Amino acid sequence: MLTRRNPAVPEPLRRAAKSEKLRGKSNVRGSAAAGAEPERPPVFGVDPPRPDEQNPAASSVRARDPHLAREREIYDNALPSREYILQILAEQGVPIPAEKLALVLEIDESEIEVFGRRLAAMERDGQIMRNRKDAICIVDKLDLVKGRVHGHRDGFGFLIPDDASPDLYLGPKEMHKVLDGDRAMVREIGIDRRGRREAAIVEILERANQRLVGRLYAEHGILFVVAENKRISQDILVPHGEAMDAKPGQVVMIELVQQPAKHSQPIARVVDVLGNYADPGMEIEIALRKHDLPYEFSAEVEKLSSLFALSVGAKDRAGREDIRDLPLVTIDGETAKDFDDAVHCEPIGTGGKGGKGGKGFRLLVAIADVSYYVRPGDALDREAELRGNSVYFPRRVIPMLPEVLSNGLCSLKPEVDRLCLVCDMEIDSRGEIREYRFYPAVMHSHARLTYTEVADMLAGTEKVWNEQARKNAALLPHLENLHQLFKILLKARAKRGAIDFESIETQMAFDEHGKIERIFPVKRNDAHRLIEECMLSANVCASDFLQKKEQPTLYRIHEGPTPVKLEGLREFLKEFGFQLTGGDSPHAQDYANLLKQIKTRPDAQLLQTVMLRSLQQAVYSPDNVGHFGLAYESYTHFTSPIRRYPDLLVHRAIKAVLAKKPYAPGDWHALGAHCSATERRADEATRDVEAWLKCYYMQDKVGVVFDGTIAGVTGFGIFVALDEVYVEGLLHISELGHDYFHFDAARHEIAGERSGVRYRLGDRLRVRVARVDLESTKIDFVLESEGERETEIQPRATHARRKARS
Repeated sequence: MLTRRNPAVPEPLRRAAKSEKLRGKSNVRGSAAAGAEPERPPVFGVDPPRPDEQNPAASSVRARDPHLAREREIYDNALPSREYILQILAEQGVPIPAEKLALVLEIDESEIEVFGRRLAAMERDGQIMRNRKDAICIVDKLDLVKGRVHGHRDGFGFLIPDDASPDLYLGPKEMHKVLDGDRAMVREIGIDRRGRREAAIVEILERANQRLVGRLYAEHGILFVVAENKRISQDILVPHGEAMDAKPGQVVMIELVQQPAKHSQPIARVVDVLGNYADPGMEIEIALRKHDLPYEFSAEVEKLSSLFALSVGAKDRAGREDIRDLPLVTIDGETAKDFDDAVHCEPIGTGGKGGKGGKGFRLLVAIADVSYYVRPGDALDREAELRGNSVYFPRRVIPMLPEVLSNGLCSLKPEVDRLCLVCDMEIDSRGEIREYRFYPAVMHSHARLTYTEVADMLAGTEKVWNEQARKNAALLPHLENLHQLFKILLKARAKRGAIDFESIETQMAFDEHGKIERIFPVKRNDAHRLIEECMLSANVCASDFLQKKEQPTLYRIHEGPTPVKLEGLREFLKEFGFQLTGGDSPHAQDYANLLKQIKTRPDAQLLQTVMLRSLQQAVYSPDNVGHFGLAYESYTHFTSPIRRYPDLLVHRAIKAVLAKKPYAPGDWHALGAHCSATERRADEATRDVEAWLKCYYMQDKVGVVFDGTIAGVTGFGIFVALDEVYVEGLLHISELGHDYFHFDAARHEIAGERSGVRYRLGDRLRVRVARVDLESTKIDFVLESEGERETEIQPRATHARRKARS
């Protein structure tokens, strides 16, 4: 039997090939001849017609392959294409043995090995499969569904179909055969007791997990690892002698040597011992490996990085505009280390409609020219594409580019020359961008300013200026120009109808041991918003420039609400007497108008949260569908090529247009999907780290009472965000009272059947911290109103396995 791991061909097929003395020599070139898997696999078919002795090629079954020309580009004597193999199988109408298909397709004995690999690849891709009689079947005719397994910490899981059809439930017995992330082929077997479509696994197409990070445990002399990925609910056995002397309780990296099966658990060996669970920085080490984040640069990247000069030379400045005399400044947070954007603003006279003059501004946004140093296809570029973006953990950054660039040559530090790509804009008194142009330049930042310094300087409170602010007092007129332009752009933003959801951003302060000392809110001031508006303007110009020049690129797109979410939002708003205008296709302006109406209401946070959740996630795509939230018809990311790969691609596209050359880095859709995925991966990793740090912070607060707001409602309870510490925890449904509670997703509430008590998103509660579990990063609350009874928490289970699962 052919398998993915062993492409050997069945002996009956070999005998058939020999007995028929099939024509032709090896059709494999290069790596295929050396044993590489062919790009596309084959299949076995029907009784072959007798070839015409005068013109065998004309009557040959293989000569009728509609994709023969394509195959001949790859092979000397082309194999049957995948499509043709499927066609032959379909014509048969029934599953057929592999040897019969080989005879039909005139497979020569010398082709058997490569043909076997093609079949194995088709099996792996879910195009064909073998039944119990070892006959080949077309998967599409078997009513099977292909997809990716999505596990749940409680042992069950789901198959997410490739064709975007509804998910299929996989019970614990089925999940015992696979791990989270595996690709599988399943057959729908019915409806479970909760009304979900249930499936059974027919074949596993691809294993997603080769290495995992987890914690080592020992029970009754048996070693096993509990994966940090809680969607993997199976214990992974570690044979004696394969633990690298790791001690129970330590965090380890393991390599799977045996995948799970119907009657056996996964087995692995330890390949790295990371240390103890509570060691400083361990939460980040775990997140890096759990989410498969690249965190070490290869020797090739390090070697290439070492070749860069430490400063900008005359050769680097050649062919660039010299704007070193302009007082460009960087404005960032206090802890920022990489400065990839600088700004300058000056008043100018602009020609308004009808030729009338009016006061406007010239705005320069200078962005570090990363594309000058990172060339397409080199080691730096491959690494940047792989990472997709920098990842910002509390107290640690995993950069997209090595430090020599991210904190050196591509960081717009003050008082040094730097290469940049400039968006030079002319903006009128109504906030409309009249003209713009892009050009490569050399700049010299005149100051590194912080948001706080700029806000203080603009407030006119010179008495409270710090020493750095006083040193930069000469820049105040330029900052005031920026502030005037900001006010204009803010009005234009409101007129455009951009959605402006209010949110509380928090920051963590750490002690000398790397643990949270306190969590505090960060207030956005005018300096934050000023820079944001400048960056938005440059991004819009970049998008417009590339679109007009018909140069493909990655747009930052944000689609409006789906019909289902829109209907749910409108039903919810009806209860409060509000209506979202815009019909079936609302505009951002409709959302913005509604936000204004609810702004002063006591339940404004509830309404805003539901509105926000009705929107889709922003992604990268070459298909420009606009940005709903910002109310832009065309928008892209241009301003952060140090830390975002899509921005680097946009820079290259702009420079290619300026040079009157095309730019095609590959499949734009694939690049967009990849960059969107790496962005989500980074977000998930940082959430994991923050959740662990917050749990550690809350360990000594068990029994303490807090006021909070319901931030989430589910079928198993409600999540409460605490006011003073900005931490969320779960108030389980069993702690809500002596009643049967029912979850209403449309109303974002959970209600008692007998008592009528309702807990709704945005409601205020007083809770007591009942339990904090570092291993599961869970914080549990009880209602304070329940008094003493609620504080009688059951002792924690000491059994290692239950402890790991809690």
